[in-house]
Amino acid sequence: MFKLKRYTCIGLLGICLAGAGCKVPAIVQSTESKPVPGFYEAGMDSVAMTGIQWRTFFTDQNLVNLIDTALTNNQELLITLQEIEMAKNDIRIRQAPLLPTVGARAGLGVEKVGRYTSQGAGDASTDIKPGKGVPDVLTNFGGAFYANWEVDIWNKLHTAKQAAVTRYLATLEGKNFVLTNLVAEVANSYYELLALDTQLDIVRQNINLQKNALDIVKVQKEAARVTELAVQKFQAEVLKSQSLEFAILQNIKETENRINLLLARYPQPVVRNKSAFLSLIPQVISTGLPSQLLVNRPDIRQAELNLAAAKLDVKVARAEFYPSLGISAALGLQAFKPSYLVKLPESILFSLAGDIAGPLINRMAIKAEFANANARQLQALYNYERSILNAYLDVVTQLSKIDNLGKSYDLKLKQVDALNLSTNIANDLFRSARADYFEVLMTQRDALEARLELVETKKDQLNTVVNIFRNLGGGWQ
Repeated sequence: MFKLKRYTCIGLLGICLAGAGCKVPAIVQSTESKPVPGFYEAGMDSVAMTGIQWRTFFTDQNLVNLIDTALTNNQELLITLQEIEMAKNDIRIRQAPLLPTVGARAGLGVEKVGRYTSQGAGDASTDIKPGKGVPDVLTNFGGAFYANWEVDIWNKLHTAKQAAVTRYLATLEGKNFVLTNLVAEVANSYYELLALDTQLDIVRQNINLQKNALDIVKVQKEAARVTELAVQKFQAEVLKSQSLEFAILQNIKETENRINLLLARYPQPVVRNKSAFLSLIPQVISTGLPSQLLVNRPDIRQAELNLAAAKLDVKVARAEFYPSLGISAALGLQAFKPSYLVKLPESILFSLAGDIAGPLINRMAIKAEFANANARQLQALYNYERSILNAYLDVVTQLSKIDNLGKSYDLKLKQVDALNLSTNIANDLFRSARADYFEVLMTQRDALEARLELVETKKDQLNTVVNIFRNLGGGWQ
């Protein structure tokens, strides 16, 4: 009889192993391609400026204070920190199956079986001494410790934990990516605010000049040197500039509130130095080598870690095709009267069992999950390659932009000087009746537009340097 049971167990085990030996889908091989070019098009320095901490990179103390507040209070950053905590808890979840599950249970039950059942008939035929029979209504008291454990024979559980650890590291890089974007966004908004302040001063200065010109035109009209048309033209130009003043004031308020949102505070003035914006000199650019992007850019490192985790997920999904080995055990006391619980060894119960189980028929769900894991792996690979390509193109674009903006700023500065001189000349000629009022209006309008464009170009220069600092991976150290 014992040999028969043993052979039965061996036969069942053989069936399971045979099922495990069925053809298992192969893992889709994914290899990284498209290596990063050796140099940028501009051939910059070999040491990247991303090694500079943002506190050193930004010299304006007001801007440093704003960034400090944003790094403490920004809600997006706080949300990202909670994602890190969730990823850390996921590691604990994946680690739990590696250890046996041990628990305790206690119970109380009441049961009465029918006399004309197999169990009831068996009780009736049992030879029990008078007065010692089993009650018809049978209670059951018991308590036991139990344990369950899946033996990680295919390294499936360890691989799942390793994937969770890798994703946790990816969330840390995600936090760094949020940091570098937050620093850049605060800095760009701050420079935009300084530019708007400067443009507001220019417009107000221009309004005063236009009002003076309007007064002159009114005097000339009384002297019959110009008509009412000239007065109305100058008046319309003043009204246009005053309208532009309020538009800039609205832009200032919106930019201040954008900064306040980044700093997670209610609307309030942003402390800043409103003077000498045009005298700000952009930082000298030092990009380093393109290969350094793989180390410095948090989004690239995050994509790389997500790719590694996806590859581990494929291994976990593939292990589902193989049989699993589980061990369970229990030890406790059980009796139908509480007083019998202390009678040992009669009230002792124990069990120890091991089972091996594997999928044989209808493995469609496992195959589908394995196919999804393969697809997610390829997805992560393409995302990794795209992150590298985007990073390289971002840097090249910004390098070209800073070069062209520098040349454009020099030309616009000369344009402003020429138009300022033209305005003075036009006013003098107009007073001596040697120039038409229309020439004065057009010269003033061109001078105003050129000065505003000069401020806009300076803002673009500063923002471009900030963007290069961010695109190279700076700002999170």
